[in-house]
Amino acid sequence: MKKLIAGVVLGVGLSMTAHGAGDPEAGETQAAACAACHGQAGTAPVMSVYPKIAGLGETYLYNQLLAIRDGNREIPEMIGQLDGKSDQDLQDLAAYFNQEDMPLGQADPELVDLGGSLYRGGNLASGVAACAACHNPQGKGNEPAGYPHLGGQNAEYVVKTLKAYRNGERGGYQSQIMTDIASRLTDEEIEAVASYISGLN
Repeated sequence: MKKLIAGVVLGVGLSMTAHGAGDPEAGETQAAACAACHGQAGTAPVMSVYPKIAGLGETYLYNQLLAIRDGNREIPEMIGQLDGKSDQDLQDLAAYFNQEDMPLGQADPELVDLGGSLYRGGNLASGVAACAACHNPQGKGNEPAGYPHLGGQNAEYVVKTLKAYRNGERGGYQSQIMTDIASRLTDEEIEAVASYISGLN
């Protein structure tokens, strides 16, 4: 697991030098269509199973957009949305959405203890790593490593995503490490940590 994490961090670090920083103003001119699903500035998705994309981290956003455009991550709702976009277009979109703040959700009080325990300390018995190790204790992510900001994300989306990783249905950027972690989570743990993340700041 440690070798896998180190390899991902190294690979991300190298990929960050392969493309330039995005231009948020240029990204804003391309972002109108994104609001149809993700809401204004990516802060208020029209459905709770869609992600908030505001403030996720420019590196993470860029790599997700790249994976979607190139067919390495399949999302039916995104088919055709990125056709014709250059790498710089994607970097600009990532920069635009990253400059926005992700609004907080509301954690279920009944799930906070279990969710918080998993997020901060993992589950030693089943080999689940603490989410905070990569995503920051406050859920702010790790931009240099390309780990996304999680705090405030829709709980329903986090549940959907963790189950997709667990079932091997989600590919693309960072899928190997997340598939390994999610494969060790029960449904109850997924629900609890997702709820905790939605109110994390």
